[in-house]
Parts: sequence; structure tokens; C-alpha cells
Amino acid sequence: MTELLDPRPHTTERRPWPATAAVVVLVFLGLSAVPSGAVMLVYGTEMFPASWVDDFPLIDSLVLPGLTLLVGFGLGSLVTAYGVWRRPRWPALRGLERATGHHWSWLALLLIGLGHALWIGLEYAYLGAGSFLQPTYGAVALLLIALALTPAVRRWLRTP
Repeated sequence: MTELLDPRPHTTERRPWPATAAVVVLVFLGLSAVPSGAVMLVYGTEMFPASWVDDFPLIDSLVLPGLTLLVGFGLGSLVTAYGVWRRPRWPALRGLERATGHHWSWLALLLIGLGHALWIGLEYAYLGAGSFLQPTYGAVALLLIALALTPAVRRWLRTP
């Protein structure tokens, strides 16, 4: 069991500041997405306008958006933050690491940034610009992508 959750980093080099910044941004996203997704799942259209899902294709309730926020951007961001910070070696993800040449958290960081950019883009397309939160979280998405692509983060998360 201990080899599944081995928290030892694969190098002893000092964590670069862009990796620390990525962790901070991921924790911010995770801690804001978990309660938002949970509220969306529990209260649905009682708390949020039903018109939010009227124009979205293939979505007829707030369950899918709530799950996406809670699990994908919430818990996913927090697990990824842990991965970037500690670089745990999880045997189940070694194939992914071999395929990318990077620790699994690098790909997760990039995918969360890209996914969140898509999420915000869809909000703009279907809901319009209705809140200061959209540009704020759009900037979060772009920042995650940029941080994932920095040479320092790529070097930090490169597999040995």
C-alpha cells in the first residue's frame, strides 16, 4: 500500500517558483470550485437561474455542470496541486508518465487549464458576459496553461 502513495519527490532539486505558483492557483481553483459545484448539485435551479441550461445543447439540468465543478475543477485541482507539490509516484499512472515524459501532474495541470478555458469560453458563448467572475476565472485558466508550459515547471515535473 505504501508504494501506491509514495510521497517522495523523484529529485532533490529546489521547487521553482512557477511550480509553487501553479500549486497556489490550483488550490484557489479547487477551493472555489468544490463548494460551487456542491451548491449547484444540492440546490440546482432553486439557487441558480434555470435559463442557464436552457440554451446549452445536451444539458437539461445543473447536475453535469455541478459535477464538473465539484469533481473536475474542484477535487481534480486539489489532487493536481498535491501532485505538483509532492510529485508522488503512483504505479497506476506510470504508463501516462512514460508516454508524456513528465510526472502525471504536469498533464493534469495542462488539462485543467485547457478544460477551464473551454468552460469559461462556453459560458461566454451561451450566457454572455454577466459577471466579473468570468474574466477572473478566464485569467486563472490562462495562467494554469502558461505555468504548465514554462520550462521551469516542465523541468520540475519531468520524469527521471
